[in-house]
Amino acid sequence: MASALVNEEAAAYYTGRPGVTIRRWAHEGRIKRYGKGRGNVRYNVFELNKAERDEWTRELIQPGEAPPLPEARAEAA
Repeated sequence: MASALVNEEAAAYYTGRPGVTIRRWAHEGRIKRYGKGRGNVRYNVFELNKAERDEWTRELIQPGEAPPLPEARAEAA
């Protein structure tokens, strides 16, 4: 899978969602977090869904859809 790592601010703009949502998605396992520590975390833009923005003003029209939750692992009975 290709990767293009971006910081939280760029990921938030790309998806049309706040940075706290990007961090929550990473915590939930919807997207992968690369790096550690304040200012060093990056996200793969190919794991995110692009927001719909106005062509001329770049104003947000529709935020990108949330990535799916990871499937729960079936435990043997």
